[in-house]
Amino acid sequence: MRVAVLLLLGLLGAESRRNRNSCFFNRTQEHCVCYNLSEENIGSILQCLPATVVEFQGGDLEKYIAFPIRDLDYSTIETLGSLIVQKIIIGNVLVPEILLARVLRFFSYTHVQELAFESCIFQGTGNWSDMDDQNLPILSLSFHNVTSAPLTGQEQAFSSLSGWLGTLEELAVTGCRLSSLPCAIGTVFRALRSLDLAQNSLGDGSLAPSFCRGAFPQLQELSLHHNDLRSYHSVCEGLGLLQELRHLDLSHNELVAEPSSSCQWPVSLRHFNLSNTGLEEVPTPLPPSLEVLDMSHNHLRAVDISLSSLKKLFLNQNLLQAVPSIRNFPVLDTLHLDNNSIAELPRDEVKLLGHLQDVAVADNPFSCSCSGAGGLQALAAAGHLGQGWPGDYRCQSPAEFQGWPVSQVPVSVLRCDPAAVVAPLCVALALLGLAGA
Repeated sequence: MRVAVLLLLGLLGAESRRNRNSCFFNRTQEHCVCYNLSEENIGSILQCLPATVVEFQGGDLEKYIAFPIRDLDYSTIETLGSLIVQKIIIGNVLVPEILLARVLRFFSYTHVQELAFESCIFQGTGNWSDMDDQNLPILSLSFHNVTSAPLTGQEQAFSSLSGWLGTLEELAVTGCRLSSLPCAIGTVFRALRSLDLAQNSLGDGSLAPSFCRGAFPQLQELSLHHNDLRSYHSVCEGLGLLQELRHLDLSHNELVAEPSSSCQWPVSLRHFNLSNTGLEEVPTPLPPSLEVLDMSHNHLRAVDISLSSLKKLFLNQNLLQAVPSIRNFPVLDTLHLDNNSIAELPRDEVKLLGHLQDVAVADNPFSCSCSGAGGLQALAAAGHLGQGWPGDYRCQSPAEFQGWPVSQVPVSVLRCDPAAVVAPLCVALALLGLAGA
């Protein structure tokens, strides 16, 4: 009994035999942290009663493996049901899977919706048969920097957990050196909306088996940043069956864009993050219905694409020498071009940029000619330049204005566009001459 409650909240153990306070409650954040909880100091967990988040750090669970764990009595079930805790974090502890398998079902008596394991070691093999068709209130499950046996060969365990895992909505397995995900496991997560597999060892060849037909049928958000992905084409092929996918993060993978690819991304894809992927050119094809595209922090020298549904485009920290044609993005409202090699904004593009809500072109080597400085000043006056104005907008040329803030460069019609003054003057003189004649 005691070990079951210790893994849940430790609420109903024996009276504390020592007055050692190991739990600390932050009333403002409704967050309670317990360090190295044991039978001796379990009484201190009473402080966690008002908490919505309870965190357990450290402890020794191995000594409880042989303890008999009986079904909970009515009073214990009623007490667990009265708790307001919604999230439990377990960190820096060795977790015997046989013990976890025996107590996990008791979470069904709580209101816990989130369960997180951080820097834990899962040891041994659990008997998960008691979890057959068991439903739990937990909708979000995360593992960060944990060590466990390979997932291959554990399909039976996941099958026993399918009653619960089939209702799970969010899953994160990050920093766990994961290199593959068996197809049969993915099919268990029938309701999963968000999957975070960042900071692992997934390669191009592991995606197609992991995201096979029938796996993750409702998945909308997928994060694969900081993995070992290389081929843009292979990634596209590996994720092609995720027909509900809307958000995809491939950032911090060293991707290579092959010259041509016939692969088709899911038409549902709206947000695509390709930042920090080492791209030297825009890969093709891009998802056709994108609304947000992030290709910042790459090595792009030109961007010549057309996406009629794109609303936000992030191209900061590249090698661009010119602004991409805004005409190719009829509904664009956000464009970030910070830290590129753009010297001047063409007058035609300035007019189009003025229709956007958020434009950022800071830290570019601006040529502060009349059109260069004037265009930026006009955008700023209209409130379209975002973060960085005016301090991060400085002139590199001509020499007379080098180092000047663009905002301080004098711009006048007579100096910058004499034709605008001379032409009307000539017309007026001609009319006067005709009148005199």
